[in-house]
Order: sequence, then structure tokens, then C-alpha cells
Amino acid sequence: MEKEIWRFIDSGHCSPSFNMALDEALLDWHSEGKIPPTIRFYGWDPATLSIGYFQKVEKEINMENVKKHNLGFVRRPTGGRGVLHEHELTYSVIVSEDHPDMPKTVTEAYRVISEGILQGFRALGLEAYFAVPKTAEEREGLKNPRSAVCFDAPSWYELVVEGRKVAGSAQTRQKGVILQHGSILLDLDEDKLFSLFNYPNDRVKERMQRAFKSKAVAMNEISAEPITMEMAKDAFKKGFEDGLGIGLEPYELSPEETQYVEKLAKERYESDEWNYKR
Repeated sequence: MEKEIWRFIDSGHCSPSFNMALDEALLDWHSEGKIPPTIRFYGWDPATLSIGYFQKVEKEINMENVKKHNLGFVRRPTGGRGVLHEHELTYSVIVSEDHPDMPKTVTEAYRVISEGILQGFRALGLEAYFAVPKTAEEREGLKNPRSAVCFDAPSWYELVVEGRKVAGSAQTRQKGVILQHGSILLDLDEDKLFSLFNYPNDRVKERMQRAFKSKAVAMNEISAEPITMEMAKDAFKKGFEDGLGIGLEPYELSPEETQYVEKLAKERYESDEWNYKR
């Protein structure tokens, strides 16, 4: 049987607003039937704190430190918590809700899409597996997260290696299309990450940072040999092809498409209205 061909875009390091605008544009174009299902890889310039659609900046985020570290800042169109995008490969997957291989429920679709990431980790020699919250307490914790930090707890079908989370993802469904995007950590600066959020007091911050070490890990902390960005891209591209049973065809945006994304980036993802007022 011939494999379905999806589009593959490696957009390199882009601004925070362009990154989010391109994910949104791909969702729109796919909903209009202009493009096939698409997988995109990207990075961030500058390194950026992205927050989930529902997060409250004033309450949760230490903007002074975001500026002190010269980080970009953007609100995602997806839910979830704060992510420091620095030493990582970021991916997005855009596919119709009614695609024959996509389960109807968010959780199961998440598992199907994340199979590509699972295969990528295995290609790099890391024994990743899906975390499934077992206890009622863990499941309740997913509904009411205590922490503003994304990598603080594995959610349904999150990817873990040696019991610690190695990739964090979020999903939204709009216009009949699934957009799932997420971070695959190569390295992580924990002190910087934890300086970006507000805490009731220093003791709570220290306790959470200590607990975090047992919950999340970057690939290069546990890999036998250093994993470069190029190695990661090759492994996860193949991982998505194997995990989803598809072929990926490289594509570059046309000047018109780029212009459209730049306009959306400026109007929405660079506006204070979008980023701060929730």
C-alpha cells in the first residue's frame, strides 16, 4: 500500500510571533483544503517563554526576569503551561479531525500523533514510553495543575524516559483541524526556567524546583552520546514517518505565504491585547 504523503516544513529559528502565526496559518490553510496534513520543525530566536492560552500573566509570570534574560514572550493558541523554548526542537502537526487515522477523542489523537515522537526517541537510543496517570489523584492533578511550569507533570500519553518527562505537547482543535505542537528538550537551564514564574515565597520555589528534577529531564542528560540539533531533526523526521506510517515531502513557504504569516504575526502575536489580556 502506498504511504500517504504529508508536507514537511523545517522553518529554522524564527521569532516567537512568527512561530505561532505560522502554526495558525497552517491550521487555516489545511481547513480550507489548500495544503495537505503538515509536520513542521522549528526553533526560536530569541529564546522564548511561551505561555498557554488560558494562563494569567500578572498572576503567574515574572515578566521582569523574562526581560532580564532577554527572552521573547508569546501566548500560544493552545492550552497548557509555561515553556522555555531554548535548547530544544519544537514540532507542530496539522491534520484534519476527520482524517481516517485520527481518533475522535483528544487524548487518543494525542497518543497517535505522539507515536512519531516516541519513535524519534527510540531512533536516538532512548527508551521512551507513554505515561498514563494511574491514580485518581494524578488524574485530578491534570485538571487542576498546581504549577505554571509545563514540564512539571506528565499528562495523558506524555513521553517519558526513565520515569521523567522528555517532551511536552499541547493541542487545540479549530475549524475541523487538529494542531498539536510541543517541545523536545535537548538541554535545559533549570535555574533560568524557574526564575520566570511567580511563587508565594522562596521556600515554595525551592521545593518545586527540587521536585522538578525528579519529573523532567533533557535528552543530553541521559543520552550516552551528545545529541545535536541535526541528529534530533533526522531522528524525529524519520520517527514521524514510521510512527504515523506516512512519507514526508519537504516544502518551503512561497513569498505570498510568508507575507501572510508576517502580517498575522504582527497583528495578533505581537499585540499586548493577545499576549497579556486574559
